[in-house]
This record gives sequence, C-alpha cells and structure tokens, in this order.
Amino acid sequence: MNAPQFRPLKFGVTRVTLQDGAPGTQYLKADQELQAFPDRLTDRLQHWAQTKPSQTFMARRLKNTDGTLGDWKHITYDQAWKTARSIAQSLINRGLNAERPVVILSENSLEHALLALGCLVAGVPYVPTSPPYSLVSVDYDKLKHVLSTVTPGLVFASDARYAKAIAATVADDMEVVMVEGEVPGRTATAFDSLCATTATTAVDAAMAATGPDTIAKFLFTSGSTKMPKAVINTNRLWCANQQQMAQSMPVLAEQELVLVDWLPWNHTFGGNHNFGMTVFHGGTLYIDDGKPTPALMHETLRNLREIAPTVYFNVPTGFEAIANAMQTDDQLRKTLLSRVQMFFYAGAALAQPIWDSLYASQEREVGERIVMGTGLGMTESGPFGIFVTNPFVQAGDLGVPTPGLELKLVDMQGKTEVRYRGPNITPGYWRNAEETADSFDEEGFFKTGDAVKWIDETDVHLGLKFDGRIAEDFKLATGTFVSVGPLRGKIIAAGAPYIQDAVLTGINLKEVGAMIFPTPAVRALSGLAADAPMSDVLASAPVLAKFQDIVNTLAQTATGSANRIARLCLLSEPPTIDKGEITDKGSINQRSVLTHRARTVAALHEGTLPHIVQPQ
Repeated sequence: MNAPQFRPLKFGVTRVTLQDGAPGTQYLKADQELQAFPDRLTDRLQHWAQTKPSQTFMARRLKNTDGTLGDWKHITYDQAWKTARSIAQSLINRGLNAERPVVILSENSLEHALLALGCLVAGVPYVPTSPPYSLVSVDYDKLKHVLSTVTPGLVFASDARYAKAIAATVADDMEVVMVEGEVPGRTATAFDSLCATTATTAVDAAMAATGPDTIAKFLFTSGSTKMPKAVINTNRLWCANQQQMAQSMPVLAEQELVLVDWLPWNHTFGGNHNFGMTVFHGGTLYIDDGKPTPALMHETLRNLREIAPTVYFNVPTGFEAIANAMQTDDQLRKTLLSRVQMFFYAGAALAQPIWDSLYASQEREVGERIVMGTGLGMTESGPFGIFVTNPFVQAGDLGVPTPGLELKLVDMQGKTEVRYRGPNITPGYWRNAEETADSFDEEGFFKTGDAVKWIDETDVHLGLKFDGRIAEDFKLATGTFVSVGPLRGKIIAAGAPYIQDAVLTGINLKEVGAMIFPTPAVRALSGLAADAPMSDVLASAPVLAKFQDIVNTLAQTATGSANRIARLCLLSEPPTIDKGEITDKGSINQRSVLTHRARTVAALHEGTLPHIVQPQ
C-alpha cells in the first residue's frame, strides 16, 4: 500500500539532543539555536506599517441593523500603527502603568486589537478578560477576582451587553471606555476619543523605554481548581515565542500569512499565538465571529467558504464540525483547501475518526492530504513549546521542543513530567509570589504537570506524545493508577461522533466510571423531535443502545481494571464556564467537573442513577 501523499510542508526541527541528568531525569532540546528576535512586538508593527502600509492587518464583518453580519471592515497596517500611537498617547495622558493597567472585557474585535496595540506602544500592560466572566456568570466572582488582582486604571467594553457586569464590579470612580452604548448611571468615555488623541513625542519616548522585560499583558489561567492566576507576559516571552514558532513552522514565513480565526484573545492560543503571529509576520487576520457551537458554527463555515487561509488553527470540536460539513459542502472544500498549507489543533485530543474524515475530504478535493500539526504548550510558555516533526501525526503525538526551549523529563512515580526552561517562559504570576515559587523547580524549570512518553523509544528524534495530566490521574482502591489522558482519548474515539468529552471517575474506588458529555449528533440518533429535552434524548432506546455498543467495544480492548470502563452515564447538563468546568476554547477540566458533580459521581458508582450503561 502506497504511503499517503501530503501537501509539501517543511518541518523546522527534526533532530534533538538528549542528555542524562540525575537518576530519573533527562534533558531534551532542539539541535539548533534560537535566532535573534525583536525586543518588542511593536517593532514588527512599525516595520510593516512602513514597508506595506496599505495591506490589511485585520478585518471583521460589520453588523447589520437586523443583527446579522455583513461586509468586511478592513484596517491597514498604516491605520493600525497611527491609531495605536494615538491610543498610546491617551494612555500616557492618564498615567497608566503596570500597577494600573487596562482591563479589556470584550470579545475579539477591531477596537480590541487597536487598544491592545496602543497599550504595547505605551508600555501599559493590558488584561484581556474572558467575556463569559461578564456575560455568562451570575455572581461575577472571577471578574471581581481579575479586577482585584490587577487593580486597573481603565476598563474597556465594546457595548452595553457588559453594562450589568460593570455596574456590579467596577468602582464608580474607575474610568470606563466603550465603543457604543452606556452603563446606566455613569459616564463612559467614547473609544473614538482615544483614537482621536494627537500623538506627541511622548509616544516615541514611551515606546523607546519599553524593552524585553516590559510587561506586555497579563493573561489569566482558566482557574479550574483555584481562582485564575495572572500570568505575566513580557515582551521577551512573546517575541521569543514568535521566533521559536517561525523556526519550528517555517510555513509561516513562506508566503503572505492569512488567518481566519475565532480563538479568543483572552486565551494564549488566540491572543498570543495567532494575534502575535499576525503582527510578527505582517499577515492578515480575519476575525471570525463564529465558534464551534451549534448556534455559531454556521458563521465559521460561511467565512471559510469565502476566505482561504494559508494556515488554519482550531480546537478539536471546531475541526469535527468542519470535517462533517466538508463531506457535503463543495464550496467549503474548494475554498478552505485551495491554499492552506497546514492545519493545527490544540486544547484537547483530536479523535482519529475526525482526522480520517478530514483526510478523506482533502484527497477527494485536491488529491492530497493537509498536514495536521499539533504540539504542547500552555499560558506560561507563551504558549508554543513542542511541535511535531513529520506529517505522519497520530492522535496524542506532540513532537520535539522548539529552539531555545529546554525540556526536563522527570520521573514522577512511573509517570514522566515535562518541565520547561527558556526565554518564552513566564517570570511568574502577578502579585502571587507563593504560586510562582511553587511552579518552578530548583533548576528554574517550570513544572507543567503534563505527562509525556516517547513516540518511539528507539528514535528520540520523533519526540514525545501526551500521557495525560499528572494531577488528573488517580488511583483505584486496589492501588492501580488510572492514566486519564490516554483512556479519555480512547473513549472519545470509540464514541465518535456522539461523544464530545469524557470525565473519568473512580478515585479510591474499585472500578473506573465515565461521565459523558454527548454531542448534538445524539438528537438525530434518538429519533425524537428536534426540540425534545436533552434528558429525554439521552434516555431514548436508540441512544442507550449505541452507548451500550460503545461500552462493550471498550471492554473488549481493556487489559485491566485501570483501563476498563465499568459504568457510564450520559450528562444532559453541558459543562459550565462559571464553575470552571470548561475553558473558552472548549477543553474540559476533569477535576472541576468531578468537584461540581460529586453527587452524580457518587450516584453513578452506587448504581442509583437512571440509565447507567455497563459492559455486557
């Protein structure tokens, strides 16, 4: 059988060096050095404004009067640079600094982008904050925590949707800037007034005073088990990481970069990786107001039928929806596959059936496969850290470290934790010395909590694969360890396309259970009306029969109690951001779900839940 043909893609790092340390410790790094990188991201913005001023930097669809989305509004590099300088002057006039930064409550937008750039020019950190903290939360606890942690000097919101959250959390004497709308009972500054400020030589002086150690932004972690922590992102971290990405993924600089992207800028994947990539390479980013949810995915598909990206990033749920749509959507296949050089996923495991479906559509449309790149990173690493080395990627593969990043592989009671040290690693958490100290080991390596294995123990150059989160793994009452990551991936693959995610149960019990978050596909499977309650859908005979088959299949391949699903239940209530069960990008936090659904876990193992599915 002939090997599949891939659209040509160069991999920047294919060889590594491995050294032994103390017993149970090894050190792994790329065989090439990290090349020079700019002191600040604004150096790149200024460069592109001078060399290609009329090129589109960013675009977003305008909202029609009926609420639908219409034509694209474009901002050129020249416009972005000049507006950023005006905004920078307005921030300088207000005396803002790291102790009094700018908090951004809003989702991705052109105004959000311009304000962020203005902050970078002025040397004033900005704090992109998860919109659900304002729009979904009912107690605003996480938003209050963000504000008390960073003590802002200015709060930005796009429109009146944020008014209730602002009224509940932002002090009356705090300046609020809005694009449109108002907060009842208080005066808001118009965003246009910041853009209309005349830039002076103070802007040049402020930008010149910024350097590698200047704090560019604070990004908050997802806050899955504790309140979110403010990760310090310096210019060095951001710029070093962009250079690392350029060396690991040479495709980024091989042609004019075009992105179509929904990933939220309050998260490191969208806000550092993709936003920063656009500025660093002088690319064009089309803001996608879609999202991989049943209500919004249609907008993403609309955009991908119209705009052809050169590389495309998403999370597994997004690629699953795209894979399903491409089976019947001729225009989607034609546009999306016309010039894309690489797909890239992160945030959770991508089930092999989704991969297979994407490959089938690609071979049908263009006669070759598109490489699906992936790797491992985190907010504290900028985020890019580890990337694959060849096109033959399998679910769970991570690859090798990017240039300049040294990995420390540490034995942790039979698991191998990967730790990071390099210029792209955060100096710590803002105003949280205790958490900072606990996060680094005695050699200055950041302790990720991620477990890894070799893809092939006979060839270290193939790199590493994911072996779960050490904090998620647990012991059964027998003392047997349950490796959550690999088993979870196996369940999702076996249940495709009906399983969105799985949370494993059984801590200190005799057997492993699973709580399943189903996909919308179960509705069609049930045969019930489209508006039937989800509880009825999950209790229907066809759905229970399907999951009986899934559990039986899993049991046939199990080798012991640690990887045998002894009981399973289906959850009708989706995971919530408010409780930290799910992040903005859609990944599940096992610990948080277990904590907040402890009664369900107990009932599952006591056998008192209705419709428990067990192997037959």
